[in-house]
Amino acid sequence: MKKSLGIYIHIPFCLRKCRYCDFCSFPDKGRDTVLKYADAICRNIKCAPKTKDEYTVDTVYFGGGTPSLMPKDGIEKILNSLREGFELSEDAEITMECNPATAELGYLSAVRAMGVNRLSIGLQSAVEGELKLLGRAHSLSDFVSCYNQAREAGFDNISVDLMYGIPDQTEDSLMESLNFIESIAPEHVSVYGLMIEKGTYFAAHEKELRLADDEGQAHMYLLISRELRRMGYEKYEISNFSLQGRESRHNMRYWHCLEYLGFGVAAHSYFKGERFGNSRDIDGYLQGIDITEERESVDGEGERAEYLMLGMRLSRGISRAEYARRFGRELDGDLPPMDGLIAEGFLLDDGDRISFTDKGFLVSNEIIARMLP
Repeated sequence: MKKSLGIYIHIPFCLRKCRYCDFCSFPDKGRDTVLKYADAICRNIKCAPKTKDEYTVDTVYFGGGTPSLMPKDGIEKILNSLREGFELSEDAEITMECNPATAELGYLSAVRAMGVNRLSIGLQSAVEGELKLLGRAHSLSDFVSCYNQAREAGFDNISVDLMYGIPDQTEDSLMESLNFIESIAPEHVSVYGLMIEKGTYFAAHEKELRLADDEGQAHMYLLISRELRRMGYEKYEISNFSLQGRESRHNMRYWHCLEYLGFGVAAHSYFKGERFGNSRDIDGYLQGIDITEERESVDGEGERAEYLMLGMRLSRGISRAEYARRFGRELDGDLPPMDGLIAEGFLLDDGDRISFTDKGFLVSNEIIARMLP
């Protein structure tokens, strides 16, 4: 039986840089450059390891940047190259991230016909003032129009992004966004706490921002968790909630330490026991220069550390039985004592699985650091 493989495609273009964003993205590059980038992706795919005899691709993810800025013929070229170079399963999950200001019915219908069957739309907030403060290129009405047209185009699997900890955000304004999400009923919600990253507009103006403290952010996270649960969404990962059966299959690859190949600037891969990644050198990439800048083997202690770190992000946590099958050793022997954290309500232990409570997720980084070899 063939193994499964995921594909990540990084499209690094955007209308403009949001004030909080430190992702690899380039505004205002123009249509010609964007299409040249699609050609570079296709060349990259042709040079990829040959996998058809051993792997079936069951997830493809177009991330960014703003993938919906790629013209339809560019998306079609890339998908055709993927189908030529890899064996794609008939039920492959093919996701595209979308900025509401960049996609209309004709475009959405076209990419849906090409096989894109999951859309991730950047809402961030349903409060106009918060969208402006974040520097988003879309308004709430843009989002509503994009969302409705995505439904009309045939998308029945839509994820929306929600941000908390926005400057001046209150629990009341956060509830406004949550009530809006309830009214449109997407299949999936990804939740992000605002981080002030180096090199961003927010980092340069941090002293001017009225930001929630750690306790305020914790209250917002718990409010989101409670409200989304009430709406019928299951928290299956620290930042991701879905209706039953609508988890992001691609992102689950990362958390289960399954293999994937990444194409494009800043794209990373995990394949045949190695992690490797590309630099942000878009000029070199367009010229066909190999921009791989990181390559490391993952084995032994490193592999177990990754499995623990990523697996504990999941609401299901880590299974003792799965750990023993994968590594041939007992989980409890590789962990420090957890009894105190269980007694204090940070962890759950059902006899097989160790997982976080909502309270535990708030301090997950510190607890995971204690768990790692």
